[in-house]
Amino acid sequence: MIGFDGASFLLQWAAGGLLFLWVTTRRREVGLGYGWLMRGIFGLMALGAAYVGFVVIDTEPVRDLASLGTAIATGVALAVSVARRKAGVSGQLALAEQRSARVAAMTGIDRAPATRDPSVPEFPPWLDLVAPCIGFAGVVAAAVGAGGPHWLAVARFVVGAAFLGAVTDAMLLGHWYLVQPGLARAPLLELVRWVGWLWVPEVLLLLVPTGMLSALDGTIDDGYNGLLSWFWVACALTTGALIVVTRLALKERYYSAVMAATGLLYLAILTAFGTDLVARALLSS
Repeated sequence: MIGFDGASFLLQWAAGGLLFLWVTTRRREVGLGYGWLMRGIFGLMALGAAYVGFVVIDTEPVRDLASLGTAIATGVALAVSVARRKAGVSGQLALAEQRSARVAAMTGIDRAPATRDPSVPEFPPWLDLVAPCIGFAGVVAAAVGAGGPHWLAVARFVVGAAFLGAVTDAMLLGHWYLVQPGLARAPLLELVRWVGWLWVPEVLLLLVPTGMLSALDGTIDDGYNGLLSWFWVACALTTGALIVVTRLALKERYYSAVMAATGLLYLAILTAFGTDLVARALLSS
């Protein structure tokens, strides 16, 4: 059986979320505020993982130091982004200028260009990779210390971190379209595709013995006469279905389709966490 604890889970969530923050920020299309929001959320999560590891439960030095390092690296990236905010976001500014030129050509109405300071260097996207690299090193260390077949533990921890991070970022990015309604759908579509791709190994790894098949056939008692095991099946299948429906919703051209997709991702994040957490709890008991 592979162990499960709050410090490892919080670090997984933070590392995965920060990884897919980089997937989005590297495109240089989403506004600065989105990066500030995500770094704040996942930085605090990594700090919480360090607190739980050092204070609440038995310390795993590599994991807990990595949690602290993840929080510090996230804070540094946030500080650099704030300090260089006057440079703006190149892709966002270029898109605004293209649309302004199109409107001016059709109507003769010129819009003032977005203000930016060319003397200030733009935020380097690679800086958002430092924190998740540190975080995933801690995730691997946590997996090795969790017992069970080490290869399986590492695979479950790493894939689980990426899966939870991708679905969380997709849901939050969907909300960001309320703040930046002119944003193209490509960044959101990319995250939804990643969730779909990661859903497959996430579910398969949780079925590998000793896995959820043992809970479903009664070898592992879930304490609820099998109800919790079938709840996991429902969560896993519903998550896959929601990702497919979300992708179909984003094919619609209307802006309301993005809001519909965001609502579906709200549901997907609940079922995705049920897929990961229910299995992890059962298989660690």
